[in-house]
Amino acid sequence: MRRVTFSMNVSLDGYIVGPDGGFDWSVPDEEVLRFWNDEIREVGVHLMGRRLYETMLYWETVDQDASLDESQLEWAALWKPLPKVVFSTTLSAVQGNARLLSGGVAEEIERLRAEPAEGDIAIGGATLAHEAAASDLIDEYRTMVYPVLVGGGIPFFPRHERRVDLELVESRPYGSNVVYHRHRVLRHD
Repeated sequence: MRRVTFSMNVSLDGYIVGPDGGFDWSVPDEEVLRFWNDEIREVGVHLMGRRLYETMLYWETVDQDASLDESQLEWAALWKPLPKVVFSTTLSAVQGNARLLSGGVAEEIERLRAEPAEGDIAIGGATLAHEAAASDLIDEYRTMVYPVLVGGGIPFFPRHERRVDLELVESRPYGSNVVYHRHRVLRHD
C-alpha cells in the first residue's frame, strides 16, 4: 500500500509559519534543497490546500528565471510534472498538473491507495495534514527542523486529544544547523 507522508520545514518550537504568517526563516540552502529534490522523486502525487498551492505556483514558471541555481532548477523540473491535488472551496480553477477537489482528504487518500500507482502520497500544508491525521491516515511525519523559535503561528502537528506513537526511522543533520527527522507511525492493531 502507498505510504502517506507529511513533510514540511518546521521551527524548533513546532510551527510551519510564524505568527505573522512568515516563513522566511525556512528558506533551504543548497544542501537541504538537494535533499528535498531527492525526496520529491519518491512522490507519486502531492496533496495540498489552497495556501500551499498558491505559494508553490511560483515553481510552475520559475524555470524561465536565469538567476536560479542548479538545485533550484532541478526542483522546478521535478515539481512541475508531479501530479497534484488541490483541496479548496474558494478556488474555481488550478494550473499546471493539478486537479481541484472540494471534498474530504480521507476519501481521496483511500481512492489513491486503491489505484495501481507508484510513489508516496505526500501531504503539504498543516490544515490538510491535520484532517488526514485525525483519520489516522498519515504513515510518516518528516520534519526539516530549523534552529529558530517563532513563538506561534500554524503548528506542524495537529492539536487533538489522540496519542500517536512514533518510531524514529532517520535523522540527519545539515551544515546549516538544520536537522531532518523521519518518524513512522506505529499502529497497534
